[in-house]
Amino acid sequence: MNNLKNFFWFCSGANQNLLKRCPTESSKYVGIGATVFFTGLLAAISSGYALYTVFESFWGSFFFGLVWGGMIFNLDRFIVCSMKKRGIFWQEFKVAVPRLILAILLALVISKPLELKIFEKEINRKIDSKKSEETIKAKTAINNGFPEITELEKKIAVLKNEIISKETYRNQKQQEYDFERFGKKTSGTTGIPGIGTNALKKEIQLNEAETDLKQTVNRNQPKIDQYEIDIKKLYSLRDNEFSNQKPNIDKYDGLAARIDALSVLSAESNAMNLANIFLILLFIAIETSPIFVKLISAKGPYDDLLEKHEHSIENFKIEQMSKLNQKTNERLEIVIQSGNNAVREELEGNRNLMKRIIEAETELAQELINQWKEDEMGKIKTGRHKKDNKA
Repeated sequence: MNNLKNFFWFCSGANQNLLKRCPTESSKYVGIGATVFFTGLLAAISSGYALYTVFESFWGSFFFGLVWGGMIFNLDRFIVCSMKKRGIFWQEFKVAVPRLILAILLALVISKPLELKIFEKEINRKIDSKKSEETIKAKTAINNGFPEITELEKKIAVLKNEIISKETYRNQKQQEYDFERFGKKTSGTTGIPGIGTNALKKEIQLNEAETDLKQTVNRNQPKIDQYEIDIKKLYSLRDNEFSNQKPNIDKYDGLAARIDALSVLSAESNAMNLANIFLILLFIAIETSPIFVKLISAKGPYDDLLEKHEHSIENFKIEQMSKLNQKTNERLEIVIQSGNNAVREELEGNRNLMKRIIEAETELAQELINQWKEDEMGKIKTGRHKKDNKA
């Protein structure tokens, strides 16, 4: 039992260490966690059914259903645990509004596949009816694409009507001949039995009608046979065309088709529409209930402990930042002081260097002057010696 309670506490996103110190808050967070867990479970079932409708793969639908359910569970858990009680209702309500909107959107997404499953029988009947309509439309369109069949059937009908007309005339002459032979009185017979003049005339007419009938049959029947062979070929082409389209009609059973069928059923039936609306409202209520529980519940000891814990963490963070800033400032002062000493040393070194350079340049200049002086004195002495020799 404790394990189940701890699991639902985890689902609620509460801090279990703090919650254990608040026994009066236990039931509330168990209820919130259970709602979050079962919402994720319903999301997994819903998405699994929707994916099975699309891909018709049990294990693929099962796997992706678990992934989707886990994502919804994690999102719901984040929505609930991110709401903090501070005792100011309108401020908390403003924070809860975007979470409520997100929860409603999730409820609409989760509820739709389950609606399709709940109304599956009605949707199947509607889809079967839609398939029948599509079959009729396909046959009509295909028939319109083979006008030669109708033309050939009309020609066959004309030829057969001609044969029937000749056959009817022959049968009429046969009857008149029989009535004349057997003495049956009619408007066209004498009523005298035996084969007399009139009977011979009737026999001649009968033979002519029989000959005409045979000639008509011999003339029309080959045409009829050929036309029927042509019609069978066209029927075969038409049937092949329909066979190519039939699988697509039979596959009219996807997710979009079921959603469309549910929409049509809701528009046709007020009962279906009301049931659909109430089902959506039920899922919205389930999805938003943890948020409303956190929103309307009074601030409890767990919230006080959580606020105190967060405040202590905030103070610790500020303290650590202050210490870090202090250490940083000390390091900067050391760096600045070191920099100043280095600058002074560099300036002093530069002064000594310049002094040495000036002294060296002075010595060099003095040496140059002394050298120039010696050269000039040598030139003067040489000039005087030349003058004395000339004298």
